[in-house]
Amino acid sequence: MAELATIARPYAEALFRVAEAGDLAAWSNFVEELAQVARLPELLSVATSPKVSRDQVSDLLLSAVQSPLKDSPQAKNFVQMLVDNHRLPLMNEVAVQFDELKNAREGAADALIVSAFPLEGEQLNDLVASLERKFQRKLKPTVEIDPSLIGGVRVTVGDEVLDTSVRARLASMQTALTA
Repeated sequence: MAELATIARPYAEALFRVAEAGDLAAWSNFVEELAQVARLPELLSVATSPKVSRDQVSDLLLSAVQSPLKDSPQAKNFVQMLVDNHRLPLMNEVAVQFDELKNAREGAADALIVSAFPLEGEQLNDLVASLERKFQRKLKPTVEIDPSLIGGVRVTVGDEVLDTSVRARLASMQTALTA
């Protein structure tokens, strides 16, 4: 997948430079919507059909997006460039990289919190606050439930993993006892 990331990077960086001059949050929503639409198998089959012109594919893609930015010349040029260069399958990776650039600019990061039990309200807020102190940046948490952890949490921020689950502790004890 490194190949896709390499090809998508210039598109994400170019769009990010355009977005910095405007409303970054609105552009982020636009990119996410565009990625969702570009993932649809129906759209990809239409986009690869020789019977459909590139302008028609571009218009179809923009009409499926609800963001008000779809009418801007920058958005139209970006979509047309993706279509002309046959890069629609890369749109998901472009969105991921755009989000990473946005997070870096805001000093934030996405955090995946996997817990054995549901985390809500005050408990989640306290956990996120302590994780923000540990990782020294603003975190945007996503919580998933995995009962196999038995207890505790496993947190992934970028390429860093903090595993305080009971399952990880048991595995550590097993390794220590069998060594």
